[in-house]
Amino acid sequence: MPRAQLNDHPMYYEVHGQGEPVLCMTGWGTYCHGAVHHLPRGLTERYQVIIFDHRGLGESGDNPNQSPTMALYAADAAALLDLLGIRRAHVVGLVGMGACIAQELALARPDLVRSLFLMGAWARVDPYFRDQLELFRFLHGEVDFFAFQRAVTLLSFDPDYYNANKERLLGPSGVWSELLDRFPAHSRLIDACLAHDTLDRLPAIAAPTLVVHAGADQVTGPRLTRPIEEAIPHARGVLLERAPHVIAGRVLKQAFCELLFDFLAVH
Repeated sequence: MPRAQLNDHPMYYEVHGQGEPVLCMTGWGTYCHGAVHHLPRGLTERYQVIIFDHRGLGESGDNPNQSPTMALYAADAAALLDLLGIRRAHVVGLVGMGACIAQELALARPDLVRSLFLMGAWARVDPYFRDQLELFRFLHGEVDFFAFQRAVTLLSFDPDYYNANKERLLGPSGVWSELLDRFPAHSRLIDACLAHDTLDRLPAIAAPTLVVHAGADQVTGPRLTRPIEEAIPHARGVLLERAPHVIAGRVLKQAFCELLFDFLAVH
């Protein structure tokens, strides 16, 4: 799959499917390298889906001379869309920082953003979330990756799903395994998450926006996502009352996909 030198770093990216372009960004991980099945089911059958490795993860390099910020990662995404000749795309940001990068992209390059779908986002960290992020950094850096993985997995998944899938979720091939042996890259991502602050600038976003509030999310729940809906003009919010930080399980995935596809079809 292709690699390109974009925004002063080497980026790995993939393009799947045909149709209207959708840029899909996740958090501390990737949908690339065979993980495309983690995308919303049916997305690549209906749309042209662009995915990539964040700096320092997968096969994308990093540039230590560039400070890690969501604006930097948004510039990476914009450079990729420009490279591919995509003039406007639906932008889907999920599971944490992908939805923060999406905000910065809509602010810096509104010409590229046809619509904005956000889940697991924040516009400004609060003390509780700041301490969670610093706890994750401490566990990964001072204990080991697996202590971090266990903590973040316990906070991110529905208890019933965790109980049924614990052996698959944990371990060297489990969730967030893209961060295994990559603590410096993870720490830089955390720096970007801590510094992210768009709250006072969100009223400038003009793209049609849907903000999904995950009612059972212990990481980026409605207390962090509702201010986004309230700040973006004409944004619409939908509450998935039982949804945790990571959507998993047939029923929740189906409800989520219906929201996403209905929104994309309108815009």
